[in-house]
Amino acid sequence: MSITNDTFKRALARLAAGVSVVSTALDGDRRGVTATAVCSVSAEPPTILACVNTATGTFKMIEQTRRFAVNLLAEHHRPVAEAFAGRGGQQGDERFQHGDWLEGEHLAVPILATALSALECEVTQVVIAGTHGVVFGAVRNIYFADKPPLIYHDGQFHVLPGSKALQRTLETQG
Repeated sequence: MSITNDTFKRALARLAAGVSVVSTALDGDRRGVTATAVCSVSAEPPTILACVNTATGTFKMIEQTRRFAVNLLAEHHRPVAEAFAGRGGQQGDERFQHGDWLEGEHLAVPILATALSALECEVTQVVIAGTHGVVFGAVRNIYFADKPPLIYHDGQFHVLPGSKALQRTLETQG
């Protein structure tokens, strides 16, 4: 059986995942994309990976600078996620109008100030797999905030059931 792109995407859309923005910068120019394909690789040394489409300016800049950040989004970051997914038509540095961004202390990459956590990384390896680059990063600095996570499932953004934000909403309505 031949598997089409649409069938493949439909199957993987059922995998609930945290939402992040992978970001980078070079000489004052910033790039970023929404990503769900991000995960821990190793605790010793601290290493993560992010899958980024090779056709994006973000991937090209990561290859050039050898540094990036992964910003894990909270439930109130839905507009940020949508902007960095390209849903508003904004590109490049324009997307950073959404959210409160600062320059990372260690690698000078864009950090979302209110992210659940943000990890500044130096690229250790890039593996090309089809349309995407699997970017491995050694974690050099971490930032934290205490907020409920934003989840992506079946093509839509959701609040994690049982999160404090959802409980507050239900209490207010009920």
